[in-house]
Amino acid sequence: MKAMRQSTLETLGLGTVLEIFRRGSLPANINTLTDEIFGDANSRGALVISGANGIVGAGKMMQLGSRLIPSGVTMVGLDFAGAPDGIGQQYQSLMAAFGKPKADAIMSDIIRFNYDGRSLPRRLRELRPRFLLEAIPEIIDVKKSHYAIFRQTFPDIEIRSVTSGFPSAELGVGIAHPAFPHEINKIWETVEEKPSAITHLFWAMGLVPIPVSDHWSFVLDVLFCGLTLAALRYHKVSNTPYWKIDKYVRRTLGPNPFRAHDAIGARGANFLTWSCLYHLSQEYGPLFAPSKDLEYHKDSGQDWYPLNHFRPLVNWQLSNEANDEFSDWILGPIIQMTSLMLYEKRSHLSHINAIGELCAQFRKGILAVIRNMGADAAIERVQAYHRLYPQAATGCWYPQTLASLDEASWQQLYVNAEHDGEVGVISISRESYNSDVDAELNRAIDWLKSEKIANVIITSDFHLSTQMVGADTDEFYPALRDAARGIAISSSWSKTARRLYEDFSISVGVINGKRCLGGMLELMMHCHYLIAVEDASLGMPEVTLPVIPGMEGCHWPLRKASSKDRPKILHMLLTGQNVKAKDAMEWLVDFAGPIDDCLKMAWKLVVTKDQRLVSRSVYEDTIDIVVDINLPVAQNPAIESARKAIIDCIRQSCNVPLKEALAIQAKHSGVFMAGPICNNGVIGNDAAKVLGA
Repeated sequence: MKAMRQSTLETLGLGTVLEIFRRGSLPANINTLTDEIFGDANSRGALVISGANGIVGAGKMMQLGSRLIPSGVTMVGLDFAGAPDGIGQQYQSLMAAFGKPKADAIMSDIIRFNYDGRSLPRRLRELRPRFLLEAIPEIIDVKKSHYAIFRQTFPDIEIRSVTSGFPSAELGVGIAHPAFPHEINKIWETVEEKPSAITHLFWAMGLVPIPVSDHWSFVLDVLFCGLTLAALRYHKVSNTPYWKIDKYVRRTLGPNPFRAHDAIGARGANFLTWSCLYHLSQEYGPLFAPSKDLEYHKDSGQDWYPLNHFRPLVNWQLSNEANDEFSDWILGPIIQMTSLMLYEKRSHLSHINAIGELCAQFRKGILAVIRNMGADAAIERVQAYHRLYPQAATGCWYPQTLASLDEASWQQLYVNAEHDGEVGVISISRESYNSDVDAELNRAIDWLKSEKIANVIITSDFHLSTQMVGADTDEFYPALRDAARGIAISSSWSKTARRLYEDFSISVGVINGKRCLGGMLELMMHCHYLIAVEDASLGMPEVTLPVIPGMEGCHWPLRKASSKDRPKILHMLLTGQNVKAKDAMEWLVDFAGPIDDCLKMAWKLVVTKDQRLVSRSVYEDTIDIVVDINLPVAQNPAIESARKAIIDCIRQSCNVPLKEALAIQAKHSGVFMAGPICNNGVIGNDAAKVLGA
């Protein structure tokens, strides 16, 4: 087999995406791994979470409990007597996610013990603990003593720490560091000698373990704590309010570092950020040295956003010169810190990039930001930062790590391609489609064609992307003021999508996650065959934003559907309502079933050209579309206006030959984005928050 770059799935010891399809099954099984870790169904051991009433422990009790309790694993929460009831506080969220009956069932199978920190409860032995997830405070000696107590009583117990910063070598246990919010975010940075059964079980349960190297603060907290420190240093020299700095950091990279600390809980979050930076500074020097302001907030536990922060009274813009200096203060240290992580090979490049997006809330991962800047511009940013803050120039700067931006590991951060000489697989590891994904997808297609591959499967990557949520609406901000920008986006992305139909003899889109929406669904429906797991939720929510579908959604699926099925497509487009894949058979989806059946069917189609599933061809002549369906009353006038605009786009793009339809739909999409309805909708309001003063 050949690949453009290493699959991130391989870093988990789970093989490649291509091997999943060749085998016709997933590489890890929940039942088998549960037996291996906790014992068979007749003698299941328990999972213990210590510090279970804290924000991390309680969140992970819900996330893991909802997945393991149905398999008979007892969940045990261990904490000090008198600790606030963090587990109980999770009940409302659990009920909202699963409904009251299932929430009650999960809570009823959680056993809680109090302990004194020196000895374990006597009755814990009866539950046969097999796995300890430690979430106690970040005090290294306390953690080590905690492990010793458990190992003395349960010598064979597996232990993982949720620590934000201490390396495994310091603690003597493996690391499973979860991202916030803990009951929702599925990312876990893992540190272990080799991928373990626990890591494989996490993956099999739908979580996202990401292997990282055993260095201080791993990847997430270097980025997040480093960004907070960069913002604090700018505050010191400019006296700009914290909320205003957040505003410009959000515009530059995406996160709100100060607001995030308050949302997490300032007292705990301030301490964790200080702790990570303190230990990083001890290891790496002044680049990471905590500021006096952070030390004060660590000691006081004070929020960064006081209730009377005067934001409405001081709403002003930075000048262009000041904004450029701000970028030096923010981007310079983040790029320098990234060079350190690259030098130390802290993780797969796609991992480092994804952690910034999925955990630290970067709009684009830091490696994608650097790639788009170019090596010379990135190095100049760091040099400019060194002129502003000379102490940072004394170490931890590795500009040579940016010399390989042209290599596939850098160029294919989001899209990979593999083949075995006959069949190719394109895997997308980003949940939303943007210009970076578009460029990488084109390079992947070019590479497969250069390798003489005619049959291809396109899918998400079975790792970093657990769903496909549509187009990244951040990309549309420039189009809100310039219709030509929107037309260009719609046109270029649609041309990429058409390559899946035109450039291969057989293309099979496989939706293996829980949902596929909007632009991602438009992309996938360009394949000759569309296969989806039966419970996947499919939809076109553009009308609710409102925006006109821009990747041929207004005519392509109608050209593939029979006349009797077109009302179903129209209903989906004009209501924004989702449909289960199993209910979309033969008019949107060609095959739906359990995951193993989907894998086998996709492989049959590209290997044996199985004719039992007939490809629905795209009708290339004109179609006279009659919109005569019952629609629910629009929730607001904007949706009603969007419906009319979408109907107009449908009629005009269907009433011409296929070769002319792309340009017509692109124009409708771009013009609508620049109009008042879109500007006053979800996208326009989001843009105003990000780009406004």
